[in-house]
Amino acid sequence: MKKIINNILELVYPPTCGFCGKICSNYICTKCYAKIKKYEIKNRKNYKVKDMYFDEMYNVFRYEEDIRNILIRYKFQNKAYLYKTFSKIILNNKKICGNLKKYDIIIPVPIHKKRKHRRGYNQTELVAKEISHQLKIKMGKDVLIKNINTKAQSELSKKERNDNIKGAFKVQNLQKIKNKKILLIDDIYTTGNTANECSKMLKLAGAKNIGILTIAKD
Repeated sequence: MKKIINNILELVYPPTCGFCGKICSNYICTKCYAKIKKYEIKNRKNYKVKDMYFDEMYNVFRYEEDIRNILIRYKFQNKAYLYKTFSKIILNNKKICGNLKKYDIIIPVPIHKKRKHRRGYNQTELVAKEISHQLKIKMGKDVLIKNINTKAQSELSKKERNDNIKGAFKVQNLQKIKNKKILLIDDIYTTGNTANECSKMLKLAGAKNIGILTIAKD
């Protein structure tokens, strides 16, 4: 039934390239994909970043020009449909996806319920849900929650970001992550404070291993 509904919706609202808006079944056309390939990060995997709670990290793009512009549109300009474009880019990357299949559960970095209500969606959750569905990895959106409505990290200095995010996240349903390998998904990696604080709480709650996947790295 869900597949039938999706097919009907695609007839009424045909899939388009998130960058140029042209009708495209893959949600990103060949021309636009060729344009953004220059922003791809070639060294995709980093082990044991010093003083971090997560174990490895995967970043698709550098946070520059076209990538920055479209991520801003996605997060702040009510362009929720762009999750299809970002998900497709990640899923088309065989090297990254090959590494992701080892994880037991996918968790999106949460936003506070007030911010989600104001924005209408959690941009990270949309991407995480699509990747979870396509790779058949369980998703746990009811595990990690943001219980403090902090200031936007992008408006703060490095030290302020670290202080701002401390204690902002809480883990519930601990039995779902105990001794599990967790893939934490976020949109942008800048200083790493958010990813690290989330990882800290998950590790303290019993997670065995944590990988970070982001669309872009600043």
